[in-house]
Amino acid sequence: MGTKNRSFSLFFCKLYDIRKKRMKLFKKIPNPREIRQKLGLNQQEFWNKVGVTQSGGSRYESGREIPKAVRELVRLVHIDRIDLTKIKRDDLIVAAMLKAQYPDLYKSLKKSAKLK
Repeated sequence: MGTKNRSFSLFFCKLYDIRKKRMKLFKKIPNPREIRQKLGLNQQEFWNKVGVTQSGGSRYESGREIPKAVRELVRLVHIDRIDLTKIKRDDLIVAAMLKAQYPDLYKSLKKSAKLK
């Protein structure tokens, strides 16, 4: 296995561990309508950002079970406020490599990013 593939595999193993821990916090999104309203978005604006139609989002807001993938996207986009259009695969690989090879630098940069 090449270095690039090993790094990529390492990244996804760590991502899985992180997601497993975080999924406990976000098993359910109790009220997506409340989140949407707090953000001041209409249904189309809110749900289109995660690839769901307005009518599908309306059903979720009315109590239909939200699939895990959609819940995770809602969390990333609307709760964690991550612009998925700006994230590239290479950026994630570099971040995983930085964390694995230079953990102190990674922690320092992460701490600096939280202060902004």
